[in-house]
Amino acid sequence: MNNTNRGVARSHAKSKAEKLTFILLHFIIVLFSSWLVVFDGLIIVGNILGQKWSFTDPSRAMVLLLCTALYFSRHIITLFYLLQRTVTWGEVFGLVVFMALFEIGLLLIGGGAFRDYSIDFGWLDILALVLLLVGSYLNSFSELMRKWWKQIPQNKGKSYTKGLFTHSMHINFFGDVVLFSGWALFTYNFWTLGLPLMMMLMFIYFHIPTLDNYLREQYGEEFVAYEKRTKKLIPFVY
Repeated sequence: MNNTNRGVARSHAKSKAEKLTFILLHFIIVLFSSWLVVFDGLIIVGNILGQKWSFTDPSRAMVLLLCTALYFSRHIITLFYLLQRTVTWGEVFGLVVFMALFEIGLLLIGGGAFRDYSIDFGWLDILALVLLLVGSYLNSFSELMRKWWKQIPQNKGKSYTKGLFTHSMHINFFGDVVLFSGWALFTYNFWTLGLPLMMMLMFIYFHIPTLDNYLREQYGEEFVAYEKRTKKLIPFVY
């Protein structure tokens, strides 16, 4: 059986160097984002380039920085506790570039780097916070429950189809879509909703088909029966 599908490794070989590099590079992104917001880094960069750059909405920039910190903390837990499969170098560098683009990009857009006014917090921010927290719960708690279930000796070699995974075969992926929808809404720029939309399309047409093929080979009829009765991604919908 091929243990690599479209660049995503399915083997359980150790990849400590890759994981440590991944989290270190992500930490650098968090530090850079913090420097931009807390230590006037954006102003400094602007001065170097002969431009007058600043966050016109520093409070919203701080909220978006906290979103980055939350995501980083979840990334640590995922890499070093939840994730059992191998992490490849291609995956590390590809995802780091993606993280840098969306974490710094959302920070600049929402913080007002490209507009000359601030936006008061309101009902949309409450919705954004709810989506952020619910998405984090769906992703991380579903993974934790599966991890703990798999650690029970009599469950070895079985497919986990309980808990939140009864509502969606890939409820963890759906959690990321919900999380990023909330994160994007904090920017008050609806074009940023293209990010969770792109993620959802990637899950549907790229990640889910290859992962399902692997799981079908791994668990056989047990998985086939599960996918017949369970939605793929969005509970009760798809």
